[in-house]
Amino acid sequence: MQNELLKELEARGFINQASNMDGLNAALNAGQVAGYWGTDPTGDSLHVGHLASLMLMRWFQKYGHKPILLVGGATGRIGDPSGRDKGRPMLTDDQIEHNCAGLRKSISKFIHFGDGKNDAIMVDNNDWMKNYSHMEFLREYGTDFTVPRMLSMESVRRRLENGMTFLEFNYMTFQAVDFLTLYKKYNCILQFCGADQWGNSVMGVELIRKKMGREAFVLSTALITDSRGEKIGKSAGNAVWVNEEKTSPYEYYQYFRNTPDDLVEKFLKIFTEIPLDEIARLAKLQGAELNAAKKVLAFAATEIAHGHDAAVAAESAADALFGGGTNSENVPTVELEMSGPIGVVDLLVAINLFPSRSEARRMIDQGGIQIDGKKITDWKSVVAVDSSVMIQKGKKTFLRVVKKD
Repeated sequence: MQNELLKELEARGFINQASNMDGLNAALNAGQVAGYWGTDPTGDSLHVGHLASLMLMRWFQKYGHKPILLVGGATGRIGDPSGRDKGRPMLTDDQIEHNCAGLRKSISKFIHFGDGKNDAIMVDNNDWMKNYSHMEFLREYGTDFTVPRMLSMESVRRRLENGMTFLEFNYMTFQAVDFLTLYKKYNCILQFCGADQWGNSVMGVELIRKKMGREAFVLSTALITDSRGEKIGKSAGNAVWVNEEKTSPYEYYQYFRNTPDDLVEKFLKIFTEIPLDEIARLAKLQGAELNAAKKVLAFAATEIAHGHDAAVAAESAADALFGGGTNSENVPTVELEMSGPIGVVDLLVAINLFPSRSEARRMIDQGGIQIDGKKITDWKSVVAVDSSVMIQKGKKTFLRVVKKD
């Protein structure tokens, strides 16, 4: 009999690949399972690209199982080569500590932590990796990994032509040891991962089989891509962040409100907990009516990440702006020190709406900038900010600029 959790995950489109679906099904039917998902502290917030795995973990907990969230304080010092054409930049200890704190904040928005039977726990792989010397690690695990097997992994093959370092080559051995450690300490028999982590994760299953003679499992999710089919992520420059200091609840809401028509059903299934029969109804809407489904999606996704009040505020701000008004206190706001009138290009760059003056000028020339509802046509013009102005970039990006006292 198919396990109820697996039915839910399959119906919602979470499942990409499983190492042994029949075995996993039996294990889940037998009782509570401990499963883990890990992420390295390469940034101080999770982003939408992480959320397929994190929402999967949320369902895992809702069905009575125990989530383990691993923050890679050790693996973050190496850098995962998966899906990359070059090595990751080295992080300092202070950066890693700062980023780990930000990731804990992101995860806590989706997963419940505590001392209950199926409450989540958070671990840092540096807690056990720091105890190994290089010699000890090689003696303990060096014969459990063969070079031909490691070279067969897609994450390795893609990097070999670009000069993969010995440091990165060791990454999969660290991740495998993480799985083994969690298996020994918490009887964790399941690892969740994104599709690009499949090879690294399977190495952990093989290590547990060699060392313990027991079966463990991996379940991967498909990667979330943007409208161009590119993986959403910090490196790709298209990240929508979970922590509000990096992406405001309004901007988060707007990201989902602007979901392409052909992705609405998929996003409703992955990013919300709306019942499947209601999603099926919303997915049937056509034309202008589909906007109602996008609003439901945006509200539900924002409510999970930022809470009910923030979702209401973001919805109200969007309704005010796109209903023809521009005076909503819930629109993202930037304070800026100004002693007098400021050039419009300087203003747009100062508030980080554009990374460079040339890009700001280009958008003005294309007619894509409005200030207080008036289109700006001359990039040499100046703006006088008595108290505040509302800036609109394109059709859907709004930002209030307030003069700092």
